[in-house]
Amino acid sequence: MVEQVQDGLWSIPVPIPDNPLRYTLVYAHETANGLVLVDAGWDSEETWKALVAGIAVTGYRPADVEGVLVTHYHADHYGLAERIRGVSGAWVAMHVRDAEVLANLPTDRGTWERRVAEQLTTHGCPEGQARAAAGEMQLGRFVGRGVPDRLLQNGQTLEVGGVELRVVWTPGHSPGHSCFHAPDRRVLFSGDHVLPRITPQVAAMDSDAAEDPLTDYLGSLERVRLADIEEVLPAHEYRFRGLASRLQFLASHHTERLIELGAAVSAHPGSTAWELCSVLTWSRLWETFSPLSQRFALGETLAHLIMLRARGEVIGLPSRPVRWYTAAGGCTW
Repeated sequence: MVEQVQDGLWSIPVPIPDNPLRYTLVYAHETANGLVLVDAGWDSEETWKALVAGIAVTGYRPADVEGVLVTHYHADHYGLAERIRGVSGAWVAMHVRDAEVLANLPTDRGTWERRVAEQLTTHGCPEGQARAAAGEMQLGRFVGRGVPDRLLQNGQTLEVGGVELRVVWTPGHSPGHSCFHAPDRRVLFSGDHVLPRITPQVAAMDSDAAEDPLTDYLGSLERVRLADIEEVLPAHEYRFRGLASRLQFLASHHTERLIELGAAVSAHPGSTAWELCSVLTWSRLWETFSPLSQRFALGETLAHLIMLRARGEVIGLPSRPVRWYTAAGGCTW
């Protein structure tokens, strides 16, 4: 249900069809000219109707939206931004790094699905499952979406309805993921960077790239360790207090995962990332995962392998598929 979080600040849950996350929390700031939203929700008629109804509870219409601040480019956050812009002429703002990702996406679904399937097979996923996972990703949701017309930078300050919002660049979940810190309200709009119960996905699919998303993510946890935050307003689940303890839990979770994965590489030298997934601990049996869930798990495992490699603990043999060994084994490639 729509909730008034503070004076002039509303939380509007909008559904994500056929997704276990169930909904995205869109935050609406009242301004002198209408509303500024943080995130927009998934691009579907069901989501649009929920957003319109939620905006009505605040006393406004979609035509009154003057701007959308996007935490990151994923479809459950950015999807409806273009439709809102078409209705109201709203500006759409996103961190420059994620805007670059959008600008470089393939222009057709087929190309994107082939790219994803190739990334999966490079890391040991069987071809049939790779094609199934690529097909499940609803990649067309991104294709053809307009790019933002305002680019955000770390540390930038914005005035929204008489309240200062500071951009905190928090790469990891996406290259340009950004949180918005509102010191006057003593809240942090955390997007997918910090959630109250779920561990946000930090994934990689290209072991040859220079990016190290997990190292980025762990560094980004420290960026939001701010003493004046009383409440965290995430994009999923529910708002919560106790940011410091949640940050500690997330950092510890990844430390434990790195230890487990390093031990798995040592016990199973020459394994692909896909094969390593099958011996790691998950919330349920690996064999019961859907192709899409396996794709996400593979991406998370690869992100941890890349961080272990950066620390000099493992080595990836640049073959097809890529195979992993402990650095202590004396392998040099």
